[in-house]
Amino acid sequence: MTAYDAIFWFFSLALLLCGVLVLISPNAVASGLYLVLSFFFLAGLYVLLQAFFLAMIQVLVYAGAIMVLFLFVIMLLDYRESRHWWHGNLLGLAGAPLAVAALAAALLPVLKRSGALAAAPEQWFEGTLENVMTPVFTRYLLPVEITALILLAATIGVVVLGRKEKQP
Repeated sequence: MTAYDAIFWFFSLALLLCGVLVLISPNAVASGLYLVLSFFFLAGLYVLLQAFFLAMIQVLVYAGAIMVLFLFVIMLLDYRESRHWWHGNLLGLAGAPLAVAALAAALLPVLKRSGALAAAPEQWFEGTLENVMTPVFTRYLLPVEITALILLAATIGVVVLGRKEKQP
């Protein structure tokens, strides 16, 4: 095993562990912080792929801006209840792996038929600024703008819902 392989496995396993911790953490703020940590590990994988621009954007946009917004919303809502999703729900604990297996059994034939699981042709994509942002500002401009408006509306909605009424 080379050093590259060891670093890849470290980032991959740490990313998976952080993803699981996001799901099972009883505290919403801790889940948000685990998600920030998983974004950093994903940026490390981008660096291994020599997509330095994508790694930088991953850290600046997702770990920086979007997660600060998420943590602000979580703290604004003042969510204090800490309860595990499996607490008192043995049927849900047993049903979660069954649901994942059923989803995999349903999707596997579809993916095989569509050719999504076939070997991809050897193409090299450089994560440079021009290669990443040209499609965003040409082909995908409308979906990006719609997503920005949806995030703005959601943020305004959370602020309105989280506002405390003054008692006279």
